[in-house]
Amino acid sequence: MQNLFSNDDIIIEKTETVFSGFFRVLRHRLRHRLFNGEWSKPLQRELFVRGNSVGVLLYDPARDCVALTQQFRIGCLDNAAGAWVWEVVAGMVKPGENSAEVALREVAEETGLELHAAQLQAIAHYYSSPGGTDERLQLYCALCNLPPEIEGTYGLAEEGEDIRVRTFATTTVFDAMLAGTINNAATIIALQWLQINHDTLRHQKVFASS
Repeated sequence: MQNLFSNDDIIIEKTETVFSGFFRVLRHRLRHRLFNGEWSKPLQRELFVRGNSVGVLLYDPARDCVALTQQFRIGCLDNAAGAWVWEVVAGMVKPGENSAEVALREVAEETGLELHAAQLQAIAHYYSSPGGTDERLQLYCALCNLPPEIEGTYGLAEEGEDIRVRTFATTTVFDAMLAGTINNAATIIALQWLQINHDTLRHQKVFASS
């Protein structure tokens, strides 16, 4: 697929920080090239600067089950089913880290599992909502053993985390996705990938964890 434009087709006339806290919001005044070859009028756009994140779907081929986390999410205050969301393991990339390192760290913090990079299979790398934020997510599937005792409550108290972990049969999570019970993009994308690759993954051996 051909992209007609590059960053040379954008002129940023002014940038200001309108909020700076745990995240930042920038306001850009810019013009960009139009498909007819002309330039747009000056536009004002706010950008939610969130950075890069990682998501990890934990899948046990032997038991054919998935582990998901559940925690309170401020963005779901208006969700009729409540603000506690079923998700893949996820976390933000800190300066100097790569995505695989973050994946392994977040899995350990949120589930207690110690995994190896060799257990990670890349799913997708995508912008979460390019109309307003620069966030990009790297999704992985981690092939691992999910013992029943993984179920419990995890998270870092100093970060205000209260994370519940449960395991589900793959058919259960696929049904929940179709029913809308699982309703966040990273988890839906990861589970759709699992559906497509399910038969192949069922016959893969799991690299031994620590």
